[in-house]
Amino acid sequence: MGKLAFVFPGQGSQAVGMGKDLHDRFPEARAVFEAVDAALGERLSALCFEGPEDRLRLTANTQPSILTVSAAAAAVLAARGIAPDLVAGHSLGEYSALVAAGACGAAEAATAVRARGTFMQEAVPAGQGAMSAVLGLDPAKVREICAAVAAETGEVVSPANYNEPAQTVIAGAAGAVEKAGVRLKEAGAKRVLPLPVSAPFHSALMAPVKARLEPVLRAIPWAAPRCPVVTNVEAKPNAEAARVVPLLVEQVTAPVRWIECVEELARQGVTRIVEVGPGKVLSGLAKRIDKSLEVWNVEDGASLEKTLAALQA
Repeated sequence: MGKLAFVFPGQGSQAVGMGKDLHDRFPEARAVFEAVDAALGERLSALCFEGPEDRLRLTANTQPSILTVSAAAAAVLAARGIAPDLVAGHSLGEYSALVAAGACGAAEAATAVRARGTFMQEAVPAGQGAMSAVLGLDPAKVREICAAVAAETGEVVSPANYNEPAQTVIAGAAGAVEKAGVRLKEAGAKRVLPLPVSAPFHSALMAPVKARLEPVLRAIPWAAPRCPVVTNVEAKPNAEAARVVPLLVEQVTAPVRWIECVEELARQGVTRIVEVGPGKVLSGLAKRIDKSLEVWNVEDGASLEKTLAALQA
């Protein structure tokens, strides 16, 4: 039997009601929510369970909320003796992965991503940045067209997420993203969909975030991960505590190399993946990147039972 990996979702997977079933049914999940609520000095758990959606969608709230639900789901799996051989997370999800690997606690990570989300929201004035999903065009072609538009306009536009072979997300200045979108369609992209996000994540416009985030991350007493974390920046496993902060700081402006992350998991011997946290976005991406992977998810009691039955079969 091949190795098991946990993967953790990023921004966009949030939904009002997430985590409530885990909180109500499992004491280890409840303990995670309580620890985060105490660390943040507010009832983030209530925002996850009850909304309102417009507040949950604010980046400064979305990031700690998704992380908390993911960490709660991972705690429930750990309590049932399910431990991953490797972990990875999409953008914000890398913090959840580090929690699951024992590199830091959920409360510390939630405090860090609350700061990260706030800094990201503040880095670019509303309306000046944008992101679009490009469907049905080779990632190398997307990169080439973005580079050409950036050179012509003198504005930032570049790939932000290499999600799967037929989906690349681009980010940058609103005008440059729009112009690149037109060019990408002309080059054969099936669709270019503007995304409802508050900032151009994983682009050079996020550079001001790095200097603000680094001291926040340095204040956390990081431990060596118990299992390797395949990082967004390198798409390679890291198990060194000293490398965690530099990689998380670099991640702010670097593209998420998710295709390569999943390929690296497979190269490391992973045949089974559990998406841990809200939604099934990464499950779908994993299957489109490598059809041979077996994929499950854990976001509530029902999906937990299904996953446990499959893993213990």
